[in-house]
Amino acid sequence: MPALLSSAYFAPIQWYQKLNRYDVCLIEQHDHFVKQTYRNRCVIATANGMQTLSIPVEKFDDVKCEMKDVCISDHDNWRHQHWNALLSAYGESPFFEYYQDDIRPFYEKKWKFLFDFNMEITHTLCELLDIQSDIRPTEEFLPMDKTGETALPYADFREVIRPKRSLADADFVPKPYYQVYEQKIGFQPNLSILDLLFNMGNESIFYL
Repeated sequence: MPALLSSAYFAPIQWYQKLNRYDVCLIEQHDHFVKQTYRNRCVIATANGMQTLSIPVEKFDDVKCEMKDVCISDHDNWRHQHWNALLSAYGESPFFEYYQDDIRPFYEKKWKFLFDFNMEITHTLCELLDIQSDIRPTEEFLPMDKTGETALPYADFREVIRPKRSLADADFVPKPYYQVYEQKIGFQPNLSILDLLFNMGNESIFYL
């Protein structure tokens, strides 16, 4: 049975756990874009607490725009801001220097569509983490079982992994790992996969 996930920008650890534990993962590209979700935002740890990095998107005419059609905006020089935020937050982490050349290109090249950008990030992170899952975009919108009475041919995590109103996930129990600012702000669970990568390096796969 494949896993079904929403598209995500440097997704949280929980999202990558599914990629690592399912042989096939489907990324939904035909759902409607929803603001304030992981589709265009990630959360990192800084010396002052958690920080959300959000990608601005172009306004679309239709109220309901499919994820695959959402275009990235160049507003607010966000690429420069996001890279500087990562540099400030993780510049002193054990593995930032090792991985920075793999991550920096995402803030130098311009992608038109958010979904394509997120997919490229996902494939790169899977290579760095040694995740072997077969990752594919959906060919059509896959329905949700809101009643809990229908046996779907996929494990649907679209409503499970989200910043707000997330559903319970018995398979994901955050475990502590080394974080640069843990002594100052305490351990912060389920941050962007970048937090795990920059702090744990090639041992990240064992955490997942």
